[in-house]
Amino acid sequence: MQGTQQLFDLAAGGGGIGSIVSGIAPDWGVFGEVGAKAKIIVGVIMAGSVLYLLGSAVLGAVHIRVGQQQHNTMETKKGQTMVASSLLGLFTVASMATIFTIVYGFGI
Repeated sequence: MQGTQQLFDLAAGGGGIGSIVSGIAPDWGVFGEVGAKAKIIVGVIMAGSVLYLLGSAVLGAVHIRVGQQQHNTMETKKGQTMVASSLLGLFTVASMATIFTIVYGFGI
């Protein structure tokens, strides 16, 4: 049992859940001077858009499934388009902080 714990500690690099969660949080870079309330508002807007896009992707998957069951190629194509566009939007929203930092860096 102790050997397993040592293996987990070695794999985790000595960090806990705090280091994992803080690694997921965006690095604000040059926008680090933005106030705490603004960061919260941006985070809430990003979380809401991520939930909307995930819901849209699930709805697209339902359209694909229904289209395949009914042999309706139009419904299947609609579902494929919804899933692809939702996942592309999800990727874009998830990398907004990085995109803004790169654009700001090019502007300087």
